[in-house]
Amino acid sequence: MRSTYRAFLLAGASATALVPALARAQDDGSSIELDPIFVTATTDTTAQAEGYVADYSQAATKSDTPVAETPQSISVVTAQQIDDQNAQTLGQALRYTAGVLGEPFGVDPRFDSPTIRGFEARGSQYVNGLRQLRYLGAPAYETYALQQVEVLRGPNSSLYGAGSPAGIINQVQKRAQSFDFGEVGVGFDDNGSNQVFFDFNRTATEDLSFRLTGIGKDFNSQIDELGNERGYVGLAARWRPTDRTTIDFISSYTDDSPISPPGIPAALVDQGDDDDLRELYTGEENWDESDRQIFNLGYELNHELPNGWALSQGFRYEEFDWEYYGHYVNGTANGGTEITRGANRQVEHNSGINLDTRLTGEIATGAATHDLLFGIDIRRYEADTITEFYYGENLDWQDPDYGNIPTGDAWYVSTPDITQTQIGAYAQDEITAGRLRGSFALRYDWSKQEGTTFTNFAGEGDIDQTDDALTGRAGLGYEVAPGTLVYANYSTSFDPVIGVDGAGDQLKPLEARQFEVGAKYQPDSFNGLFTAAIYDLRQENLTVNLGAPLGQRQIGEVQSYGLELEAVAELRQGLNFRASYAYNETEQIEPDGANDGNELPNAPNHLAGIWLDQSFDSGFRIGGGARYIGDRKGDLANTYDIDDVTVVDLAAGYSRDNMEISMNVDNMFDNVYVSSCGSFGCYYGEGRTFSAKVSYKW
Repeated sequence: MRSTYRAFLLAGASATALVPALARAQDDGSSIELDPIFVTATTDTTAQAEGYVADYSQAATKSDTPVAETPQSISVVTAQQIDDQNAQTLGQALRYTAGVLGEPFGVDPRFDSPTIRGFEARGSQYVNGLRQLRYLGAPAYETYALQQVEVLRGPNSSLYGAGSPAGIINQVQKRAQSFDFGEVGVGFDDNGSNQVFFDFNRTATEDLSFRLTGIGKDFNSQIDELGNERGYVGLAARWRPTDRTTIDFISSYTDDSPISPPGIPAALVDQGDDDDLRELYTGEENWDESDRQIFNLGYELNHELPNGWALSQGFRYEEFDWEYYGHYVNGTANGGTEITRGANRQVEHNSGINLDTRLTGEIATGAATHDLLFGIDIRRYEADTITEFYYGENLDWQDPDYGNIPTGDAWYVSTPDITQTQIGAYAQDEITAGRLRGSFALRYDWSKQEGTTFTNFAGEGDIDQTDDALTGRAGLGYEVAPGTLVYANYSTSFDPVIGVDGAGDQLKPLEARQFEVGAKYQPDSFNGLFTAAIYDLRQENLTVNLGAPLGQRQIGEVQSYGLELEAVAELRQGLNFRASYAYNETEQIEPDGANDGNELPNAPNHLAGIWLDQSFDSGFRIGGGARYIGDRKGDLANTYDIDDVTVVDLAAGYSRDNMEISMNVDNMFDNVYVSSCGSFGCYYGEGRTFSAKVSYKW
């Protein structure tokens, strides 16, 4: 892996050497008279938002309806906000988003596990409008490669089929643009992390352009042994073979080595020096290792038909290969002086395809305009995995003596080989009639799972199950004043679950329904969007992982309801603002026995954040924010209480000519806090971290 990382560093250094040749301008003194250009909100993915306010969301309706006119709760985090806050992961990018807990398990280099409205959303992450396929492990997309992140709250099976009841997170990859530009830079932090990055866009002809984005990073956390060496390369190309046809080619390759965080036993929290416990490594360097590759190749086709309708298609092929060894903690022994541990090995080879084809057009019926969409998508996913658990050696946490790696055979072995196929047909009608806005969608899904499972406890089993479901969404909005929309919607979702429970029985599909009312305000005097939403979300057959050998189990109905407020704006020239507040209540309703009436784990009753960032004409920039995470429960049984915390982040920068320098401080006051705490261990939030970047742009 180190050779891969060095290769990326050399690529960045070579890119830096090419700057003088690539940075050029032309001015022959002549003037050109241009026709007027009218700009509207669009899902054209080359239309990257400037500032913090995004007009469109690729994921919301798969159409050109602006976010402010969509009767549904949506948040968009732009590339500028990601850069200003120096967000290195998806979880960090979502820290200030309403109703989202971005890093529920603290720093985990392996993958992102944000929660939305109290529910886990790691299985409902999309890239370019197509779902990232996953079974046990998870991909983690590179944030430097993104031009925006979209959070679409609530059940959304009407357009996307399988998905989390809480919503989806869509990560939009940087696309080729119609003009030349470039960036190269380096970064580092006081944990010993460093990185080099580049982003080049070139126009070969008027109808063909390319974009190459790359980053090589050596990430280190507050735990010296917990890090990730990563190399990423993304290639995008845009081709216009005719005036009516546009094709975007999109590909990426990631090679990294994220180490699994072992955590500490719950019994030790607040029993010693939490500053030291936060930095305690409870794994084994001679055992813990990781090797992961993620490959994506796809395209987006848009073709305007002669009759005014349009045909669109998105496709992606992906491969996910990962082998890692890690440790986890069980509890304490010998009067609390030692930590009992387990170890594991996981091997995954997953591959899949996504194909989504849409036909869109507009018709008028009397005073109403109908934007119609008809689509079919096909998804096929193959997962071949090996999971092994071993008995680990105890560790004296006050005077750790490392080097005691597992030596015996695995006490638990699981080798599932599963294929899932899903086909869905859907239709959507977005209606505009004066001040009235309507959005209605209906979808039918068919899903099949087949394959084999094996554990050394339950033996071999066959999987052969077919599921189908009809899901929908109905939303009505009314423009009570210019720029002010009030709305209500009802939506449902369906998500087939891959695999079997601990008893070998096929897991039932997750089903959810939600009612939401809200308001959106887009002022005329400045660029901004203010939103409010109240929701009642219910899910059946929630799947929880009880660990080996119990495996997965499905519990009964779960309810989540609450209020969300969010504001994002450019209040004046150079002053960007984002603020959010969310109140959320969760409850296990029935029929789970002992846990009935309990809260969901890692579902804070209160989440809040505010961020301000001011750029000055002198080239200086200063920003800062505070985020509040309320108290919450650590597990389904509500055994563990996790205290609330307020974290302050700061940022500053300076740009002159083509050079830009930025600095960030996360957790300015170095608060020591627990991110999560359950029967499988507790994890601390990251302490104070100073980071800096230097880049050259043209």
